[in-house]
Amino acid sequence: MKILSYNVNGIRAALNKGFAEWLKASNPDVVCIQETKAMEEQVDTSLFEELGYHHFWHSAQKKGYSGVAILTKIKPLQIQKGTGIEHMDFEGRVIRADFEKVSVISLYLPSGTNLDRLDYKFKFMEDFQNYIDDLKKEYPHLVICGDYNICHRAIDIHDPVRNKNVSGFLPEEREWIDHFINSGFVDSFRFLNPEPHQYSWWSYRANARNNNKGWRIDYNLVSEDLKKNISRAFLLPDAKHSDHCPVGVELKLN
Repeated sequence: MKILSYNVNGIRAALNKGFAEWLKASNPDVVCIQETKAMEEQVDTSLFEELGYHHFWHSAQKKGYSGVAILTKIKPLQIQKGTGIEHMDFEGRVIRADFEKVSVISLYLPSGTNLDRLDYKFKFMEDFQNYIDDLKKEYPHLVICGDYNICHRAIDIHDPVRNKNVSGFLPEEREWIDHFINSGFVDSFRFLNPEPHQYSWWSYRANARNNNKGWRIDYNLVSEDLKKNISRAFLLPDAKHSDHCPVGVELKLN
C-alpha cells in the first residue's frame, strides 16, 4: 500500500497548479490531504473519480479554512469523520479510513502562530493523544498521516538555534511529539532516512524553498507492530502545488 500525505494549502489552488496530473503520475493507493480549505461541493471531484479514487471529506464549519480529506483507490470498510470531540471536529482536522489490515488517518494539527492558538494547539494535542490511546484498543494497526505542525528534533529544522522559541519547535511541542511517537509509533521517514537537510515545508519568504531552509513537520507515523512492513519512506520535494511537499510511505501488507 502506497500512502501519501500532502498539505495542499487549498485543494482548489493545488488543482489549478496541476495536482490532478501529478496524482495520476504518482499513482498512490491512498492520499491523505490536509488544509483543503473547501467544502466537498466546491471541488470538481470528478477529476479524482476519473483516476479511480473514492474520496471522503471532513471540512471545517468555517468556509475556506482547514479541512481534511482522504482519496483512496481501495474501497474502505468504514470512514470516520472526526473524533467525536466537538472542538476538534468543528475545524475539520481528523478523518479516518479503515481497511482490512490497517486504518489510515489524515490529521491536520493546529498551528500555534499566536498565543490563543498556541493554547488551543496544546489542548488539541492532549485530546488527540487520548483519542488515539483509546482508538488503538479497537484499531491497533494505525498510520497517522499529516501535518503535525511540529519539528521533532534539531535534524528536522534548518536553523534549530534561532527557532528554539518559535511555535513548531518549542521544547513543549517537541516533548509532546516525542511522547506521542514513543506511545507506540514509528516515524517512518526517519526510520529509513537518517540524513539531515530533508524537509516538508518551506516559508514563502526569503526564497526559503530554493535555499532548502525548511522544516519537517509532515509525518506518516506507523504503529510499532507495522514497523516490519515499512518497505519505503520518502519525501517528494519536486511536487510544488503548495508550501508543503508530499510525504510517502509504502507498506507490505500481504
